[in-house]
Amino acid sequence: MEIRHLQYFKAVAEELHFRKAAAKLFISQPPLSRQIKELEGELGVSLFSRDNKRVALTDAGKYFKIEVDAILAKLEESKNIVKQIHSAESGEFKIGYISSVYQTYLAEVLKQMHQLYPYIKTSLYEVPTLTQVLDLEQGRLDVGILRAPVHSSMLTIKSLFFDPFIIVMPATGQKFKNRGELVDFIKSNPFIFFNKEFAPQYHDKLLEICERMGFNPDITHEANNVHSILQLVEAGLGISILPASLKQQYAGLKLDFFEMEDIPVNTEVVLAYKSSNKSAALKWFIQHYINK
Repeated sequence: MEIRHLQYFKAVAEELHFRKAAAKLFISQPPLSRQIKELEGELGVSLFSRDNKRVALTDAGKYFKIEVDAILAKLEESKNIVKQIHSAESGEFKIGYISSVYQTYLAEVLKQMHQLYPYIKTSLYEVPTLTQVLDLEQGRLDVGILRAPVHSSMLTIKSLFFDPFIIVMPATGQKFKNRGELVDFIKSNPFIFFNKEFAPQYHDKLLEICERMGFNPDITHEANNVHSILQLVEAGLGISILPASLKQQYAGLKLDFFEMEDIPVNTEVVLAYKSSNKSAALKWFIQHYINK
């Protein structure tokens, strides 16, 4: 039994018509019929029932088709993995990230990676979590830096760190004697936050935090990236609640930050990649990025 026997069987099983299957395979019908008979002879079963009007799979043929589909799919996946391994030292390495993740050490890791893989072109894409998951599953990204939860059985998830939330206000130097004063102040101000459709998990976290403080936020402005949100806050258009890691990243903006140590709500930053991606460059990146 050779691979071509399986390919020929698959074509006939899908078309249930020898002439159409032969055309699909770019061969004539008599050789195709001979190959199917050879396959049936080797297996000792009839895979198709034939009469003058129709071709149909037998019960044995139906089972064999399921197995052949799996074998050929695995073979195709193996071919792709071999190509990935072969080309791991060149080509493009695509990294997705979200705007609200502070990445001081990403540049350091990429510098080291360039020294080891000088012919790899690194491309960075700022993409929201939901879009990253789809792009990773479909191979448009090699690795993603995003926020949990990540719902995909096709991806491997590695935890990076847990990020608490902080209150962000325009820089006024205002002081609060106690938590009650802080809550009274923020609930009387408009909120600026991520668009609900763009970052639904973020939006839910904001509502949870405000509910724990005893009020519903008045969200008057929405944006789809953290830099825009912080610029609007700096301009005095409202306040926001964002991950604490942003405090260092945007230290140059005129903002005040207030911690919420008594509210144990945080967000998990994770690394995600497709489990079947065997690229040596990806393996190196994961190892060095997580351990940085």
